[in-house]
Amino acid sequence: MDLLQAIHLNLVSPQALFFVLGVFASVVKSDLKLPEALYQSLTIYLLAVIGFKGGVALSGADLSSVAVPILAAVALSAAIPLWAYPILRRAGRLSVADSASIAAHYGSVSAVTFTVATSFLARVEVPVEGHATALLAVMESPAIVVGILLGRRATAGDARLDGGMSRVLHEALFGKSVLLLIGALAIGFACGERGMQGVSGFFVTPFQGVLALFLLELGLVTGRRLSDLRRIGVFLIAFGVLMPVVNGALGAAIGAACGLSVGGTAILATLAASASYIAAPAAMRLSLPEANPTLSLTAALAITFPFNVTFGIPLYLAFARALVHAPS
Repeated sequence: MDLLQAIHLNLVSPQALFFVLGVFASVVKSDLKLPEALYQSLTIYLLAVIGFKGGVALSGADLSSVAVPILAAVALSAAIPLWAYPILRRAGRLSVADSASIAAHYGSVSAVTFTVATSFLARVEVPVEGHATALLAVMESPAIVVGILLGRRATAGDARLDGGMSRVLHEALFGKSVLLLIGALAIGFACGERGMQGVSGFFVTPFQGVLALFLLELGLVTGRRLSDLRRIGVFLIAFGVLMPVVNGALGAAIGAACGLSVGGTAILATLAASASYIAAPAAMRLSLPEANPTLSLTAALAITFPFNVTFGIPLYLAFARALVHAPS
């Protein structure tokens, strides 16, 4: 399958089309919306299933083969803000707080983008290591902590630095998305395949339909933020497309170097290319309240997320195939 075929297959998936429907509904000002309680329930369901399935797969994996990719994923997540920040500061001429906040969003990861990628790889019959969810779990927090530290450099004399860092670290490490992912991962690891058999009717069969509904809601949110593109500027629009491609290529190179399969390499590339809009915004509101959330959320949710779920994921698979199959 070539890149264009993969993009076409991705675009006609139910999940992508429900996302487009949500965007269209917002653009035409339809009264379509999901209740907030349902949206929160769908989020909890997706994170719990992702974590649990990853833990089950991890329970049957050789932990010595998992350690290197996990350490590399942690290092990659922590490193991405270190080059995103100076680009935002110098080329984008953004403030310290805004640069640090956006850099943290792009170093952290999107669980929904991960889920769309795994669904796409399943449709194109590309197998993925079962422990790939562990990469998602460990990549959410490191960039948030690094972004906070970058932003706090300019406020070293601020009183918030003395009493606030413990709260910030608590949010980064024990926020609901991180806690649910890691907790479900641990439960799945403890229960193993036998535990999965007991919940498969709820955790496996409905998953794709739940994901489609969740993407409908994200499409509605994205559509409401399209008007922000006029204010966000050409630089951030370009950043929201080019930074994922650069990070995705680097993630693919690291995945191939760590010995991951084509599918596992594509997943690591997708995670590196994704941008957080759940964990990172909550942590930034707490630690860098002077940062403008419109900039980071519009870049992550209205630019990078649509790019990734339509064109990006097939592109990262192409990177993975080229690198894993490349002769040494």
